Amino acid sequence: MGTMRRIAAARLRYCGLKAMTDDVMLIVSELLTNALQHSGTTEIRLIITVADGTLRVGVRDGMPSTAVPRRPGPGAESGRGLLLVDAVAKENGGSWGTSEAGAETWCCLPLALEGQS
Repeated sequence: MGTMRRIAAARLRYCGLKAMTDDVMLIVSELLTNALQHSGTTEIRLIITVADGTLRVGVRDGMPSTAVPRRPGPGAESGRGLLLVDAVAKENGGSWGTSEAGAETWCCLPLALEGQS
């Protein structure tokens, strides 16, 4: 997963989106972890696109299912990933969901270009 995070960070720098690195790294980590834990597949793809004023992060595991945020108990050690993705998306005016019958989970954020606050 570390390699995919480094690739995502390099893509952000290349596109002049370094200001978005922290939020995007969180999203990448949580979407990848969710796919690894729940899909049972051996192949996961990370797709990052920048178009029409939006950054889109997609994680495709090819296993149809619906990604649903859970409300784990206070002592649970996991289960908060999609809640974090939801919170980051909302805080930044973005959105997230699933597509391809649930085989891909994605998050879209409005662009925050270098020099903008």
